[in-house]
Amino acid sequence: MVQCPDRIIASMDTGVDDALALAYLLGSADECELGGVIAGYGNVDANTAYANTCAVLDLFGRADIPVFLGSEHPSWADAFIPDAGCAQFHGDDGLGNTRLAGSGALADGACVPSDDMSVDVPDEVVSVGGYLAGDVHAHPALGACSRVNRSQSVDHPQSAMPTALASGGKRRCSVDAADGIEYLIEQVREFGRDVTVLATGPLTDVDAAITRAPDIASKLRLVMMGGTLTQPGNCWDAVAETNIIQDPEAANRVFHSGADITMVGLDVTHQCLLPQSAADRWRATGTKRGRFLADLADFSIKANLEADPALFSGGMPLHDPLAAAVALDSSLVDCFDLALRAETNTGDFNGVRGRTTGDPVGLVNHSMPHVHVALGVDSGRFLDEFVERMAEVCR
Repeated sequence: MVQCPDRIIASMDTGVDDALALAYLLGSADECELGGVIAGYGNVDANTAYANTCAVLDLFGRADIPVFLGSEHPSWADAFIPDAGCAQFHGDDGLGNTRLAGSGALADGACVPSDDMSVDVPDEVVSVGGYLAGDVHAHPALGACSRVNRSQSVDHPQSAMPTALASGGKRRCSVDAADGIEYLIEQVREFGRDVTVLATGPLTDVDAAITRAPDIASKLRLVMMGGTLTQPGNCWDAVAETNIIQDPEAANRVFHSGADITMVGLDVTHQCLLPQSAADRWRATGTKRGRFLADLADFSIKANLEADPALFSGGMPLHDPLAAAVALDSSLVDCFDLALRAETNTGDFNGVRGRTTGDPVGLVNHSMPHVHVALGVDSGRFLDEFVERMAEVCR
């Protein structure tokens, strides 16, 4: 029997494929209710992710869906700067340089590109796309900054309710941010596993919620995009996956929390490639929504093809949209259950930081929590349904 949750709460670092996943969920209103979106750091900084999320929801006529500000940096750092790799695949604004949300927090006050990536923030630990500032792999998206830009921070009102404005039904992103972690906790406590938490960015938000409210772990159903078990990663070391490398400590704690977790990683997302013909079909609708979705796809198809012509000759990998689809229909994937861990250190007898692998303790302690790791996918059925549903939401 296909499990179809009544309600979904999304935790997103809203970039190109997050936006596609969001549009897909909006086009699936007959199957689920999107209760709210928590926007945090990852592909872009948290404030840009927040603005991007608001802009996408407004474009598709869903300004009623509340958006909350999530984590602004990983659990192991005090501040976060997006890296050049994410800008390569998501654009400077996170949305394929479509500027749907305006210039965005990244572009406002952008720094002059430079090979000097020093960040002058006294006594702060800074993550640059998951790597410690100063690491050889830490490459800021916009070059050197003299400080961590906090001038774009949004307000945090006491109320968690969205504020709809009279101007065209648009929300003002600076007034309806609230504590996304508390919202996640409240939703799990109220609905239990009748709500699915869909995480398409780092697991920092989920980890923070479990840390703040340990009682929700046993009630939490989580579908996450991230990790890889049988395939290379997509970070510098070709071992770790991007969402995990951002905050391996958080991911490892979540894996061991006892929550019901389905991991939708590169093992399956790299089998689901969106072809150029799909983008052409959406553009042919002639609507603003269709052009936007086509622009996102065009940008990502080009970026992925340039990065790996052999792997992505068929199109862009639908990382986050596949996770969203699995949250609606678990029969799309075949899973292997095992005790899972995220490596938090690199070195002898430690492995590689950010790698997702079986936890060897689980071989002797069978009571350890297990994660459903997706290793097989009905890619043909998913792609057909995804392309068709997105064509409908374009209208």
